[in-house]
Amino acid sequence: MLWIDYIVLVLSVCLIAVVMMQNSKDDINDAFNGSKSELFKTQKTRGVELLLQRITIALGILFVASVITSVALH
Repeated sequence: MLWIDYIVLVLSVCLIAVVMMQNSKDDINDAFNGSKSELFKTQKTRGVELLLQRITIALGILFVASVITSVALH
């Protein structure tokens, strides 16, 4: 294994952890009764939610770049 493979592993675990920490904006009851079927909510994210969203985007970009690098090096 190359060092980049360890980076991919760490980034994947971090990405999963950050996504699991985020709150879901959808309610399970809305899926069954059809109420509030808006695709995009008009509320802006603030505070910790905004921070987690930005960390998720950054980790996702780093993960994809590291996977592409790992495939290119193998």
